[in-house]
Amino acid sequence: MAQRSVVVMFVLLSVLAFAAVTAAVENDVRYELDVGGLRRSYVLHLPRGDEPRSPLPLVVALHGGGGDARASARQTGFDDEADRDGFVVVHPNGTGERRPLMNAMGKGLFTWNAGTCCGYAKEHGVDDVAFIRAVVRDVERRVAIDGRRIYATGISNGGMMSYRLACEASDLFAAIGVVAGAQTVAPCRPAHRVSLIHIHGMADENVPLAGGVGRKAWDKNRGRPLPHRGRWAFMARRQTNARDPRPAERSDRRDADDRPFLHGARPLGAVEAAHPENGGSATL
Repeated sequence: MAQRSVVVMFVLLSVLAFAAVTAAVENDVRYELDVGGLRRSYVLHLPRGDEPRSPLPLVVALHGGGGDARASARQTGFDDEADRDGFVVVHPNGTGERRPLMNAMGKGLFTWNAGTCCGYAKEHGVDDVAFIRAVVRDVERRVAIDGRRIYATGISNGGMMSYRLACEASDLFAAIGVVAGAQTVAPCRPAHRVSLIHIHGMADENVPLAGGVGRKAWDKNRGRPLPHRGRWAFMARRQTNARDPRPAERSDRRDADDRPFLHGARPLGAVEAAHPENGGSATL
């Protein structure tokens, strides 16, 4: 009798485990599409729970250089946040050299063409702006998305790509969030205002706060980006010239070292920056 109970318990646990895996698969689906002659892919995460009663916000999460979609999901934790707060997350894959074993496992060492950086995507002139636009359109065909609440975010090379999207796809993105990234595309002429938050460690040796190529940079062949303060001021001026009558302005808020934050007059703030001393992360 005891042996039979153990068998029954094992079967029940197996069923529950399978159900949990199935639920995860249903909420995290990998899709492929052809853009610019390349077969591209992304992983879509839908928030768990009841069917939404209204269109949902969309967050496009861009992995760093040498990463991939699944690494982005693990690193950011956005999927859990989406389940809690009710928004859609998409983790696109950049491009890279073929690695049959890794690719077969749904992994890769991918980069984004953010302008002067990085790696394979830059060297091959991959049109990642067109790809991200195609991803958003594809997601909109599958899920009801609120077109006023589409956001891009990324770390390092993914942050650089977020800047490029703000420059070249301002009609699509309401805001971007950048961690340890840099603006590596010029000229930058957004047609519409795009809110921005930038988080950066002052001890960053990959993408230095002062600009340039870091000692530990993954791609040392990229051009020299603007220093961050110059870029934020530049973005604020561009926001002023965008199709919005409200000018960007300098905030009276200051950080712990008496350095001003920059932001714009748009409710979300056109430009805000945080730069922790120890190279860690911070939130505003």
